[in-house]
Amino acid sequence: MTTVTDRTVPDAPAVQRTPRRRRTPAKVVVARSVVAVLLAGYAVVSLYPFLWMVSAAFKTQQEVIQGGHLIPHDPTLSTLVDTWAQLHFFDYFLNSLKVTGLTTLGVVVVYSAASYAFAVLRFPGRQAFFRLFLVLLFVPGVVTLLPIVLLENQMGILGTHLGLILPFVNGTAPLSILLLTNSFRSLPDELRDAARVDGAGELRIFTRIYLPLARPALITVALLTAIPTWNEYLLSRVSLNDPATFTLPIALQQLQSSNVVQYNQLMAGALIVVIPVIILFLATQRYFVNGLAGAVKG
Repeated sequence: MTTVTDRTVPDAPAVQRTPRRRRTPAKVVVARSVVAVLLAGYAVVSLYPFLWMVSAAFKTQQEVIQGGHLIPHDPTLSTLVDTWAQLHFFDYFLNSLKVTGLTTLGVVVVYSAASYAFAVLRFPGRQAFFRLFLVLLFVPGVVTLLPIVLLENQMGILGTHLGLILPFVNGTAPLSILLLTNSFRSLPDELRDAARVDGAGELRIFTRIYLPLARPALITVALLTAIPTWNEYLLSRVSLNDPATFTLPIALQQLQSSNVVQYNQLMAGALIVVIPVIILFLATQRYFVNGLAGAVKG
């Protein structure tokens, strides 16, 4: 008897089909193109004054008045050198650095602690106080200028750097508390619970756990405080009378106090003033973007 052995025929390999990409609707493509064009136009309009300032800083006064071109025909460094000497950069730079540094330090220390309380602790009126700070975001700072000047005059600090630092710290409260509170709330509660089980108090939890983890948000708040403080002019112009206390924006204003405004020197002075801000932003932009995104998501 002959036995026929059944042979198993292997299955044919399955044909792998490449998933088709979904075609973007034409309306979406058109909308994105319009938005891209609008943003590009806005970028050009925004960058042109800055580029003109940089260009004028390397021109002579006559070439600036003639205008008509952005790139200097005969670039010169003499404008920057002369302006540097007239501006007495280092004297006013130290004043601006003092005001900006102490303001930023005060904002980070005070409002990080306040934001930790709003985000983590439980106390009566917590939500009401937090909403009050949010409402203050919509109050223009100029409406408080006269009360600040009168109050500082009564306190005897008008015309001093302390008279600038305190209002600057106070004016940054709403935005700083909003960003830092959202950043602290985004951290898991298990970290605080575990630290309390290990016997850590609130101060240690705040300084050893929450502050290091919220470093991008802290850098964001510090940057959002330092740049406006460095460029602040109105309160400084109203309160400061002694040239020894002038900050860089006030010193820059002195360049155009003559009868004939030297536009090339004025633009050179503006470039000198803005360079430290640009360097600061470029050095911290990675933390700034991450901190701002994390705070908004939180």
